[in-house]
Amino acid sequence: MRPVFARGNSRTVRLLLQLRKEAINDQEPRVAQRFHAIALSIDGYTTSQIAVSLKVHRSSVPLWIDQWNKEREVGLLEGHRQGRPAGLTRQQREQLEDILDSGPVAYGLETGIWTSPVISRVIAEEFDLHYHPGHVRKMLKGLGYSVQRPTTRLVQADPAEKSRWVRYTYPRLKKKPGWKGR
Repeated sequence: MRPVFARGNSRTVRLLLQLRKEAINDQEPRVAQRFHAIALSIDGYTTSQIAVSLKVHRSSVPLWIDQWNKEREVGLLEGHRQGRPAGLTRQQREQLEDILDSGPVAYGLETGIWTSPVISRVIAEEFDLHYHPGHVRKMLKGLGYSVQRPTTRLVQADPAEKSRWVRYTYPRLKKKPGWKGR
């Protein structure tokens, strides 16, 4: 197999080292590593020597060199990672938002609050997609919804009676040291 080298000269190496410094300052270590690899390749190092010195897999270096030779600096920058495609389309997400905004009672549920398992079932019924409740929470956060935790209050409680209980009854119920602990 023929060795692969990056195209450039000593001025290109100086530019690459400057770009490497900028990438380090921008906290982009992977990009800085790629610029360093290309500079080493222009200086005459083989791909295996570069891989050993930078502690990367030997198959990565030829890919970086190829990207450099085709697109220069732009080919070495971090791109957007695709990841797994979204299950819900934009239109389905909007439809889900409408369902959530209308409330669980309007949807036909007896409960007054949305929970992630309930929303997971709604998504399965409406769109025939099965999401784990943990993922539903992440998806809702991405849609701009936040977690709301209900507070427990005694709606019909008498404020004076509550104050009396907190001041007198509750302190007497608290544990006190026994006769051995005194």
